Amino acid sequence: MTNDLITRLESILSEATTELENVQDLETLERWRLTYLGRSAPVADVLKGLGSLPAEERRPTGQRANEVKQTLESVLEARRESLKSSEWERALELDRVDVTLPGRPTGLGGLHPTTLILQQISEIFTGMGYQIVEGPEVERDYYNFEALNIPPDHPARDMWDTFYISPPEVLLRTHTSPMQVRTMEQAGGQPVRVIVPGRCYRYEAQDASHEWMFYQVEGLAVAEGLTMADLKGTLGAFVRQLFGRDLQIRFRCDYFPFVEPGVDMSISCHVCGGSGCRVCKGGGWIEIMGAGMVHPRVLEMAGYDPDRYSGFAFGMGPERIAMIKYGIPDIRLFYGNDLRFLQQFN
Repeated sequence: MTNDLITRLESILSEATTELENVQDLETLERWRLTYLGRSAPVADVLKGLGSLPAEERRPTGQRANEVKQTLESVLEARRESLKSSEWERALELDRVDVTLPGRPTGLGGLHPTTLILQQISEIFTGMGYQIVEGPEVERDYYNFEALNIPPDHPARDMWDTFYISPPEVLLRTHTSPMQVRTMEQAGGQPVRVIVPGRCYRYEAQDASHEWMFYQVEGLAVAEGLTMADLKGTLGAFVRQLFGRDLQIRFRCDYFPFVEPGVDMSISCHVCGGSGCRVCKGGGWIEIMGAGMVHPRVLEMAGYDPDRYSGFAFGMGPERIAMIKYGIPDIRLFYGNDLRFLQQFN
């Protein structure tokens, strides 16, 4: 009996070591461990049956069984370390970095299209001698409405869907026109020539051409003897520089409480030249801004003598200008944070 069990143990050892040589990963190695060193392994069965052997056979059989078990545990540990080392080397090879290769360039950001068009507009007007001024976005009702010839009971207030912070005195400005009055007050009755870029806020439904927050560029010139001819010449020069060609301009009567007379200004379509196309919706003209001569009452409230001084003002949306210039179909693209759109302007 003893010789049979020892022969079986030798057979188990030979079979196990042969199989171990073919193990190539840790998962297979764990299955091998359960097969030859688990609770139901052949060596464990031999050890469990030692109690049924005669006393003189137990010791040599048990001694050999323990030796086989220790041998299997030893080769198991050696194989595990070998496989771990191999897997580590493979991982290092996969993650290997060739330090002699040129580095990957870092992507550079770019200016937002609204910022780009604001810069272009500002450069054109500063080239004409205009100064750039900025004003508060949280404004007083007096400057946003009353000083611009829009008293509390005036129906023109319905033209602006206003965000009030502390009704009725404090609000988010609905246009940059309040800086007309602030600039004239600070000038102390002297001639002024400024543009006012900045953000405005209106409670409007969002669609392809409207946003609740948008940019506006206001322009103001006040001096002795200014006329509509000066307004037309200034805006004509601006359009030619912005679009890079001699476009026709058209004024049509429009109403704004703080100018008299008021006009809207259109340009001949820069795509079709005025013959009619999809961009101008077949009309040949594209409206780009409102303008007019500063109302005498606005001049008077700001400390100017309307019998001596006159002025003109204009206001445009730079997003609308960019939409026209670059063929952008939807104003919501400016604030959608879609890199596919924004990277076109880098």
